[in-house]
Amino acid sequence: MNIKLFALAGVALAALAAPVAAAPAKADAAKPAPVSALVKSVDIPYQQFTLPNGLRVIVHTDRKAPIVAVSVWYNVGSKFEPAGKTGFAHLFEHLMFNGSENAPGDFFTPLKEVGATDFNGTTYFDRTNYFETVPAPALERALFLESDRMGYLLGAMTQGVLDEQRGVVQNEKRQGDNQPFGLVEYKQIEALFPANHPYGHTTIGSMADLDAASLDDVKNWFRGHYGPNNAVLVLAGDIDAATAKPLVEKYFGGIPRGPESLVPAANVPTLAAPKSEVMKDRVSTTRLYRMWAVPGLDNKDSVALDVTAGVLGGLSSSRLDNALVRREKLAVRVTASNETFAQTGLFTVYADVKPGVDPALVSKRLDEIIADLIAKGPTADEVQRVATGSVSGTIAGLESVGGFGGKAVTLASGELYSHDPDHYKKELATLAAETPATVQAATAKWLSRPVYALTVEPGPRAAYAEAGTPAKAPADNSPPAKGTRGALPAVGTIADLVFPAVERTKLSNGIEIVYAHQAAVPVTRMIMSFDAGVAADPATRLGTQQLTLSMMGEGTTSRDSITLAEAKERLGANIGASATTDRTNLSLFTPSPNLGAAVDLFADVVENPAFAPAEVERVKGQQLAQISAELTNPGGLASRVLPRLVYGPASPYARGFGSGDPKAVALLTRDDLIAFQHAWLRPDKAKIFVVSDRPLAEIRTVLDSRFGSWAATGPAGTKDFSVASSPSAPKILLIDRPDSPQSLIIGAAPTPLVGTDELLPVIAANDSLGGNFLSRINMDLREGKHWSYGVSGTIRRAEFASPYLIQAPVQADKTGASIAALQSDVKDFLTTSGITQPEFDRTIVGAIRALPGNFETSSAVLSAMQSNDLYRRPDNYYATITQKYRALTLPQLDAAARAAIDPNKFIWIVVGDAAKVRPQLDSLGLPVEVVPAASVAEVR
Repeated sequence: MNIKLFALAGVALAALAAPVAAAPAKADAAKPAPVSALVKSVDIPYQQFTLPNGLRVIVHTDRKAPIVAVSVWYNVGSKFEPAGKTGFAHLFEHLMFNGSENAPGDFFTPLKEVGATDFNGTTYFDRTNYFETVPAPALERALFLESDRMGYLLGAMTQGVLDEQRGVVQNEKRQGDNQPFGLVEYKQIEALFPANHPYGHTTIGSMADLDAASLDDVKNWFRGHYGPNNAVLVLAGDIDAATAKPLVEKYFGGIPRGPESLVPAANVPTLAAPKSEVMKDRVSTTRLYRMWAVPGLDNKDSVALDVTAGVLGGLSSSRLDNALVRREKLAVRVTASNETFAQTGLFTVYADVKPGVDPALVSKRLDEIIADLIAKGPTADEVQRVATGSVSGTIAGLESVGGFGGKAVTLASGELYSHDPDHYKKELATLAAETPATVQAATAKWLSRPVYALTVEPGPRAAYAEAGTPAKAPADNSPPAKGTRGALPAVGTIADLVFPAVERTKLSNGIEIVYAHQAAVPVTRMIMSFDAGVAADPATRLGTQQLTLSMMGEGTTSRDSITLAEAKERLGANIGASATTDRTNLSLFTPSPNLGAAVDLFADVVENPAFAPAEVERVKGQQLAQISAELTNPGGLASRVLPRLVYGPASPYARGFGSGDPKAVALLTRDDLIAFQHAWLRPDKAKIFVVSDRPLAEIRTVLDSRFGSWAATGPAGTKDFSVASSPSAPKILLIDRPDSPQSLIIGAAPTPLVGTDELLPVIAANDSLGGNFLSRINMDLREGKHWSYGVSGTIRRAEFASPYLIQAPVQADKTGASIAALQSDVKDFLTTSGITQPEFDRTIVGAIRALPGNFETSSAVLSAMQSNDLYRRPDNYYATITQKYRALTLPQLDAAARAAIDPNKFIWIVVGDAAKVRPQLDSLGLPVEVVPAASVAEVR
């Protein structure tokens, strides 16, 4: 369960009437759709009613898929916690997932059975929320479950459940704290807010307060805050108010009101004087922070400050990026953000100092740029670009009815914080009306106040405040209360997935278009996929591909990097570049009214990258800094050693060496990048995948006018998988990362599988071993032993090899025991117990029922289309997958898992503090190799 849920303006956007213009002759001929047109079309129609017990209910109808998002928001977060009870709101969020009186056991079990998607819970300063998206025929069951934990929880709450979830939460805290800069939030909150301020402590709380939580404490917390009159229920999707009201009354109507959860007074504090501090952390470069407490949602200046943050360090062409990174080359990364809560907010700016540069010089320039914006304000073009990007970013998440964003979030947060589900409209209207003058006034008002300046320097961390031993609770032998509401409601017939029809056509030069139509929102998503990927990186110059892709967005022969960034921002378009194991992708997202102009830019990036020498040197420096950062990050360290161990050093897949070999990257030239582009990013290696509300004929016309005459240059690159490559023998590689309160464990086992095999049986089998929350390894290490916040296992599917990987971040003092437990769990599953009938039934039924929710969005459809093409499956694969699931048998799944995964072939990577961890590993029966973190910088 997540602590944070950032406010996403997930709102429905009515279809825009403006047609895509015919392909313009010149790149600048098509004008972007005005922000006002986008904003005015945003609407989420809803109906609202309130039960006699005070439960507020909002219903939004969206018939695009047979699913319903259920979202329950409680007016309780960490700002309600008294002194000595920090972390209670979040701890209680976890407790709400461990069963209620009429639905005992793990809350995820009945959700998995009905095919729920996007199910979780989050806590932050202002609220706790729970959400799931379910097939429409399963809505009654979801309402039963949510109402049962609202009204019938305490009888199922035991000391054992409290102890279990306390341990899980403390490992969630360790996991966050273990990251580079992971302790900054504590310093930020402590410096900007008085200790007794409602926002004066972090949501995760302190180890000591979590240790001190008693069963009576948490039960009283529930009694004080979780009544129906303190909650908002949103239903969004294939439902209407006439159908919803009797169901909500049936399941929630009998729950009595609780005490009113009064929102505490929370002013925006101002420091008496500027404050500067320095802290040490095991980071790769010095980071300079500037921070202020600022207004929240209840103040109109919060929107203006969003614009300020965008202009300062949010846009690709932001002032800090242009000055400190591009022109003066003093920093390798900059950012600015305005995080808005209900009553206050946090405005944060930071710059990562370029290695070799004096931090004092960067600090001086950082303050000068901020001061200039305070004094003069932004330009009209800057304001417009931020507003366009904000609305476009909203559109990117519009299709989801629930989950972490989407329409349910928008309606619920508006009602909870502002007593107005339509509050998003006011925010968007305010955004559209912002001017340089209004933004400058808000900036001057709030950022002219004394600043908190924090410098984080590389160095050993201060001693970590670990958990203690909770006081032993008195024995409680009373059995859990028996339920009185009867069995869970039955689930009606759930229709099979209707996957969009996939069509194919070609451009004049032979590039194939793979297309699907999705009309829910007026956006176009496009991937130009090249047969390249990690395997195409030159073996002796690892990092060439990443530098090439980074440079693709840093200017063309007709636009420098700033001009290109500004042009994208005016359109609300996003052009990206990435590489998977087998494919290299250049992507475009755009509101469809701007399709023509956006494809103009996309074509310029794809066909005409400038690779300007000065820009190459700058971006190369940023990549080298990224490599240094990977050496301080647990996941980054593991990713740099894993491929060579599990694939073998001769495999092209072994080239997935983080961000590259620093010695090789330092020697790369402009000619190396051009050579890579010509060999791999070329039309004869390309396919274009498109999901859009626009018809295929229009898409083809637009694309053909830009790419139809594009021709390849020189010989094409080749990948050779014919050379035998042997994975490492089983062993433990311990990467020494001092001061780590947690160890990251990666278990990797080679398999005989290749991606073009039909892997559905082994993927379905892994559902029970490591593939979901209820899997064996997660339930053991998280829920049973509470040594981890979460453990997972997955087949890492690639075209020519597909190893099995386990990821388990665990508390440092349980590292050896955790590996032993994982070894035992995997061996038992594969050689003894196998899949049980309940596990099999839950997997197959749940997978079939989840399909409509899994493919709700255009991005999910786009991903499926690419996978089908890569693994040589028919375009209608997902249209027929329901029948494939129904044909699977339990013995077939057992056999598939046992044929694929050998429990005796696991290689274990551990990233942790060797002084604490090494003694735990020697008894596991495997050779142990210890290497310092710095030694994995280069290929070994």
